[in-house]
Amino acid sequence: MAENQTVDDDPEFAAADHPPSFDTEEMPQGSEGGHSSSADSDSDDSEDEALDIRTLERAVQDSPNDYDAQVKYIKSLRKAGEIEKLRAARESMSALFPLTPTMWQEWASDESSLSTSPEALTTVKNIYERGVQEYLSIPLWCNYLNFIQEYNESVSTLTIDGVAKMRDLFEQALTSGGLHIAEGSKIWDAYREFEQAYHLAIDEADAEEKARQTDRIRSLFHRQLSIPLANMSFTLDEYKQWEIGQGKLDGMTTDFDSIPSNVMSAYKKALGMYNSRASYEERVSGPDVLETEKLQGFMSYIKFEERSGDPARTQVLYERAITEFPVSSDLWLNYTSYVDNKLKVPNVIKAVYTRATRSCPWIGELWTRYLLSLERLGSSGEDLSLVFEQALQCSFSSFGEYLDIFLTRIDGLRRELSTTSATSDDQNYDTIRKTFQRASEYFSPHLKGTDEFLHLHAYWARLEVELAKDPVAARGVWESLIKLSGSLLEVWQGYIAMEIGLKNIHEARSIYKRCYSKRFSGSGSKDICTSWLRFEREYGTLEDFDHAMKKVTPRLEELQLFQIQQEAKHQNHPSLESVERKGENLANNTSKKRKTDRGFSAMHPEAKRQKQISDGKPKSMSKQGRGFVGTSEHSSELVRPTSANEGSDEEKPREDSKPSLYIDQCTAFISNLSLDVTEEHLHNFFSEMGGVTAIRLLRDKFTGKSRGLAYVDFTDNEHLEAGIKQNRQKLLGKKVSIARSDPKQSKRSSGSGTSRGRGGRASDGRHEGRRENLSEASRQVSSVSHRRAGHVQLKGNTTFALPRSISRPLGWGTGSSKNEDGEDKPKSNDEFRKMFLSS
Repeated sequence: MAENQTVDDDPEFAAADHPPSFDTEEMPQGSEGGHSSSADSDSDDSEDEALDIRTLERAVQDSPNDYDAQVKYIKSLRKAGEIEKLRAARESMSALFPLTPTMWQEWASDESSLSTSPEALTTVKNIYERGVQEYLSIPLWCNYLNFIQEYNESVSTLTIDGVAKMRDLFEQALTSGGLHIAEGSKIWDAYREFEQAYHLAIDEADAEEKARQTDRIRSLFHRQLSIPLANMSFTLDEYKQWEIGQGKLDGMTTDFDSIPSNVMSAYKKALGMYNSRASYEERVSGPDVLETEKLQGFMSYIKFEERSGDPARTQVLYERAITEFPVSSDLWLNYTSYVDNKLKVPNVIKAVYTRATRSCPWIGELWTRYLLSLERLGSSGEDLSLVFEQALQCSFSSFGEYLDIFLTRIDGLRRELSTTSATSDDQNYDTIRKTFQRASEYFSPHLKGTDEFLHLHAYWARLEVELAKDPVAARGVWESLIKLSGSLLEVWQGYIAMEIGLKNIHEARSIYKRCYSKRFSGSGSKDICTSWLRFEREYGTLEDFDHAMKKVTPRLEELQLFQIQQEAKHQNHPSLESVERKGENLANNTSKKRKTDRGFSAMHPEAKRQKQISDGKPKSMSKQGRGFVGTSEHSSELVRPTSANEGSDEEKPREDSKPSLYIDQCTAFISNLSLDVTEEHLHNFFSEMGGVTAIRLLRDKFTGKSRGLAYVDFTDNEHLEAGIKQNRQKLLGKKVSIARSDPKQSKRSSGSGTSRGRGGRASDGRHEGRRENLSEASRQVSSVSHRRAGHVQLKGNTTFALPRSISRPLGWGTGSSKNEDGEDKPKSNDEFRKMFLSS
């Protein structure tokens, strides 16, 4: 072959997409005007191309993981002939993503068209080698083989070394794609053509070498005919003609009876295998097959090959599938599992995982499998560390995938350290500790308070004890977890279990003393108390048990009271959803607007009135009663509306419908709350001082939304004073105001007659913010504002819907005398008798 022959002369390269010529062609000379117009047009096109290139260049720099932007940038550079930038862009993209066979072919073609120097040809050869390792592409292999035969001098001159080198390359190609049923025969045919060319080049005088070369060609025919490939009958006919040329067969025969029986037997077996796969080949190789159908066809085809039990054939089929669908995560997961369990060839396994994680880097399971596979293969710590760091740079869909990668890495380090003799060496354990620390810092903003975060730290603490022999460091792990997730009961239980396992009874008891009064979700608060008592029974002295009982008993009583209140709330009051639903119905019913006075009897039925307690002090309604009527402090919310058909039951309230009563003896009033604050937030706000028995968050009657006010009941004055000290502290971004609730002061202010509005009360300064938050409906319906000794004061004209017991009793008239406050005074029996006799 001529030494200066270019790749473009080769028919295989001609079939590929040729790069544009990078030489500047001379412009054709024509009229001056036409030349000017053509030059202006070319100038405009060049400016547009340069603008596109700059735009794509910025896009690639800003988002290097944008696959489409990378492809567009390379195409623009290739069109504009920017050689250096094109090389850099291709190298940059290949470091992030596997390139398609077409992109590798374009790259090799561009480089080979620029120069035929030995250095340039070596570069092209390296490009081809990298390309055939990415995906299985028979056309790319054929172009690679043709390039070597054409441009490698030792191969093209058929020297002994060149022939040996070419045979090795052909065998690599057959290993990669020789079992490709649809296109594998192309490699076999090229191999035989090369050997036949070498056969012709052998000197006729060297009969021994001629005979050996004839046997090689015959062997290639036999190998090819024993494999199920397309066009097998054509290969058999070609083999027969070749044997006739060698004088082994009679050229006059028309059948294949003269072919050796072993060859025909292998051929028939391969033909049967091909026929059993023909239907699958049509589903994956047909020109009109849809992509979804083709993928499903590959899945079915792979299962069929796996049942046949030939790992090499199955691997080639996997390679064909991922070439067609390079970003199918299911295909890669199945393929990696297959090479792990069936092939078990280290080089193949590493290559497959490398390509899988580059093709689908967003699949965390592929990275965890990769780490485990490297560990099985006995890879070095540097290789494992490199893959681990690469995995952490990827973008996964959930934090659980990142956690699995961290734990997989830690598991491997633990197993490695456990098998070494220096298990107590701090330096050997330091990598594990640093990895745990990185994981904790990484997940604390996202997973704190979750079981996964707890298990991570529990694992860490256990390894500190077992491998590092450092219980102090283990305690540090638990203490750091308490700061982040101290509201979880399991955190404290795990900490206690570790100390008990280490037989540190005193330390375990100290942890119980720290957490028994904390508020945990569900029955956790009760569980930790009972757990402490059980702990003292099993490990403590009688004094320890008595001390625990003294501490735990009030806490259990407090929890029981809170549980009773919660049960009463659910039994006696509608859910928030039903309240909101009623509010919406009332707001939408514009055709039946109610006056404020008319709604009074519905909002304050007889069954909801407050009873007098033994000491003469009025009681307030329950925390969810929505109507704290006994004290004007509590009148900012109303009890739920009662339907009209409930009027007959108002005079005879059922015993179980009576709400819980409060006297506000140890109660704090909270104002200036954020509207997003819930009872849970308030519980957590006062959790450190403890002693909270109930929380009453005032809500709007119709919408159920918070009004920014609340009452918090404490067990005693000591806890109340501690709670008041939280005044002006921030809760959900707002400084809350906390003061002691004083029903006596409220009653005195209400009865003073000064600064009283409609059902209002005097301003004493401490409750000014609360009065400003009273709704207009609450102001208009608070005419029943005092209940002293059963005396109910009524104001307003509309009383037709009121029960008679609180309406105008018999003997009251318009002309009756009034008391000193201007209110009607009921007649005595004598006065009533005189009035009756006089009539």
